This record gives sequence, structure tokens and C-alpha cells, in this order.
Amino acid sequence: MNDAPTTGVSETAGRLRISVARLARLLRRQNVDSLGVTLDAALASLDREGPLTLGELAAIEQIAPPSVTRIATKLEDAGLVVRRFDGQDRRVCRLELTADGRRHVADNRSRRHAWLARQLEQLSPDDLAVLERSLDVLERLSGAPVKAAP
Repeated sequence: MNDAPTTGVSETAGRLRISVARLARLLRRQNVDSLGVTLDAALASLDREGPLTLGELAAIEQIAPPSVTRIATKLEDAGLVVRRFDGQDRRVCRLELTADGRRHVADNRSRRHAWLARQLEQLSPDDLAVLERSLDVLERLSGAPVKAAP
């Protein structure tokens, strides 16, 4: 059995990969006060998931424990997270966003959202409708939960 994708699927995969990568790069450029991709991603995960242990953050970000320890230290030194130790087990600590950390994430998210909304406003109504119909497929591909249609 041949597992190679058909030519049409392969071409679509290539175009989609390049487009998604370019769009992600353009969105990252909207982070004026970016800490870098890795630190910004860790902050976003903490914002989305709530306080996390270093192990939980490492698993979500798919990074090695020594790397997550360095990330936590950098974020803590920047005043964007605090370590909260478990009252029952002092070996367990959770990283939690500070007010500055929440503000950093919110500001970057707001800038990226506004930039993307301005780009979408430039599309024709037909192109925007095509994009809207494609969102369920893109969400399934990315593993994101798909919202039920109203």
C-alpha cells in the first residue's frame, strides 16, 4: 500500500504549510514587546491553562524539563510569573502569571487580533465567506475544539 499523498493533496499540504507559517510569522511580528517565541508561548499557556507545574508546562510546550526551568527563571526574573509552592508538598510549585504577565499576554493578543482583523477587512465578501467556511476544517487540523454551528 502506498502511503504517499496524491499530487493534489501534496500540493495543498505545501501551500497550506507555507501560508500558515507566514501568517504565524506576521502575527508574531505584532508583538512589539516580544520576549521571544518560546517565552511568549509559555506565558500564553499559563494564561490559557492557569497555574501549572513545571512538568505540566513542559508537556504543553513540548520541551525538556531543563528548558522549562530556564524559561520559568527568565519569566520570574522579568516579574511576569511567580512560583507558588504547594501547601501540602513543598516539592511541588506552580507557575502563576502576575498582573504584569497577564497584561503582557493581553496586550500582545490584542495587537495580533487587531492586525488580523484589519487584514480580513481588506478581503472581498466572497473571500471572507470562503475563509469562514474553512475555519472548522482548519480547527480540526490544528486539534482545536470545533464550535457547534448555531
